[in-house]
Amino acid sequence: MTKSYDDIIRLPHHVSLKHPHMTTIDRAAQFSPFAALTGYDAAIKETARLTAERVELYEDIKDALSDRLQIIAEQIKEHPEITITYFQPDGKKNGGAYATAVSMVQKIDEYDRIVVMTDGTAIPIDEIISIDGPIFETMYDDQ
Repeated sequence: MTKSYDDIIRLPHHVSLKHPHMTTIDRAAQFSPFAALTGYDAAIKETARLTAERVELYEDIKDALSDRLQIIAEQIKEHPEITITYFQPDGKKNGGAYATAVSMVQKIDEYDRIVVMTDGTAIPIDEIISIDGPIFETMYDDQ
């Protein structure tokens, strides 16, 4: 059986001058299974993605946050650096995620009810759950 190929068996492997050498990964991709259900994997991942529930704040906490926003508004020209934790609603499903922004306050827009930070972050006032920063430490030192 090998006698029929004796004339070519010892020849060097042919390398094409017209076509570049195909990598092993590209060669293997030719034989990968066809994905008939495009988007199915993304839909499964989206369904499995967890979101957090929005926390409802008690009135006394809402009042304390309002007081802190007032203190920030009074010192807005100094651009105080603060840390705000707030809820970001998810655009695709119920719930969302809590985020924390650490930056200096640029302005408080009472009409649109947002706090604008110097880094461009706009935080809805109604989604804020905590506000901290050095300016509040001096507030408690005076008492």
